[in-house]
Amino acid sequence: MNREKKTGVVYEVYVQSFNDSNNDGIGDLQGLIEKLDYLKDLGVNILWLTPIFESPMVDNGYDIADYKKIADVYGTMADMDELLEKAHEKGIKIVLDLVVNHTSDKHAWFEASKQSRDNEFSDYYIWKDPKADGSEPSNHGSVFGGSAWEYCPERNQYYLHLFAKEQPDLNWKSKALREAVYETMEFWAKKGVDGFRMDSISLISKPDEFEDAPLLDNKKYGAYYQGITNGEHLHEYLHEMYERVLKPYNLFTIGETPHTDVEQGQLYVDPKREELDMIFQFEHMHVDYGEYGRYSDIAFKLSDLRRDLDHWQKGLSWNSNYLGNHDQPRIVSRFGDEGKYRVKSAQMLAMLTIMQRGTPFVYQGEEIGMTNVDFKSMSEMRDLEAYNTYELLKSLGVEDDQAFAMVKWKTRDNARTPMQWNNQKNAGFCQSEPWIALNSNYDKINVEKDLASEDSIYRFYQKLIELRKTNDVLIDGDYQIVETNDSDVISFMREKDNKKILIVLSFANKRIKYNLPIQFENGELLIGNYSLDSNELNHTLYLQPYEGRAYLIG
Repeated sequence: MNREKKTGVVYEVYVQSFNDSNNDGIGDLQGLIEKLDYLKDLGVNILWLTPIFESPMVDNGYDIADYKKIADVYGTMADMDELLEKAHEKGIKIVLDLVVNHTSDKHAWFEASKQSRDNEFSDYYIWKDPKADGSEPSNHGSVFGGSAWEYCPERNQYYLHLFAKEQPDLNWKSKALREAVYETMEFWAKKGVDGFRMDSISLISKPDEFEDAPLLDNKKYGAYYQGITNGEHLHEYLHEMYERVLKPYNLFTIGETPHTDVEQGQLYVDPKREELDMIFQFEHMHVDYGEYGRYSDIAFKLSDLRRDLDHWQKGLSWNSNYLGNHDQPRIVSRFGDEGKYRVKSAQMLAMLTIMQRGTPFVYQGEEIGMTNVDFKSMSEMRDLEAYNTYELLKSLGVEDDQAFAMVKWKTRDNARTPMQWNNQKNAGFCQSEPWIALNSNYDKINVEKDLASEDSIYRFYQKLIELRKTNDVLIDGDYQIVETNDSDVISFMREKDNKKILIVLSFANKRIKYNLPIQFENGELLIGNYSLDSNELNHTLYLQPYEGRAYLIG
């Protein structure tokens, strides 16, 4: 990976919740253009936009009906051209969400494919005959609940949908389909788009025959990914994509790879294989999973988080470093403290994200410490997955109150409420009713208030990002875990050319004593989220609640 890519710091924009320019309650491209200076000042140089394409919005735009048309609610192609031009003028690259594991069932390809078994598009999707008794071809379940198969009377066959039934899976065995995808990518590359984040890319290579999958997490249907993730031809497809589009246009690429282990992950990012620049893996997102999977009411253990992060830092040649995104709870609520120590824990978590080896990802609102939402009822949520999971949990015998608490804690809506710009009407996001209600704490947590604070989270992110982009140790330095046993601390080292940076991060909500397991000399504080009497490194550290320190050594 070239140095330009390595110095990238990515900011994920959930477009419909970022900034609304026309007061229809939905964020849009002009709203994003209005905030480019805010993002440039933060220091990020790559914007990843969640899907902005024509869509029925069954899954908030991840069900695409036309890859070459901007959804009306977001604007026009002229708005997109303006965004590209103005972002590039400010030194900011634009990465689009490429959703090519599936489309919407309203896509013209699917509308044609379902009509017959022998037309131009008939093999663009995964079609299978019913079993002898007329039932589904396998017991695979959908991510959102129910069977992963939907019957289509026009063909007397089932089609596969690993997500909602309105999201039929594409058949990558079809060379014509692959060429259509590459042509779409080329269309956007010629417009000036700088790269793609590839949704669920580890799922695109499907088996010829579908065997029943094991039942996990007390669910009725088999695990959706069993026998599917990292399929036989996956890397063949990605290398073909690289040769056809990624290499000629020097595109920045991130693959979302659910249910991928570290050995498989390295196959994606090994430069010699010519596939992707980096991947999103999810092992550290599973640290608080319970008996029903993702939706649980248990807390994470720091030892598990430290182990999983260390495992991937050592196992991949280049990582995507993130703690939150549009599919996860807010990081302060999940890994920090959303109350008394919200600011300090937000700053400490920023150090963890930005100072590890790899590309840092900041999700909108993290730079001001936005928190989970105190939902009062299911009716306040908008996420399809939340409703389906709530009903599933109740069907499995979970009491209503507990089912609601579990969904409330992990619903994707926690990260999807509008960006909190100020304490005015609707937090400055819009003047009309927003598509989803704002977090009620926007009068206390917002950009305007944070920027006015002497202990601003945004300003701390600024310092960290500038440090990350200008320090060779943080860009290219090796990674080594320092602390493996402490119940309150994650500590690691970055090193290059005899220069070292020691990072010490406390996850405790109280003052603690921490003895460094290695003796260091001549250490000077590089950055920290508390004011200290002395900037010199001592063997014994007394750390304040959620304190983070980085020392330059040698």
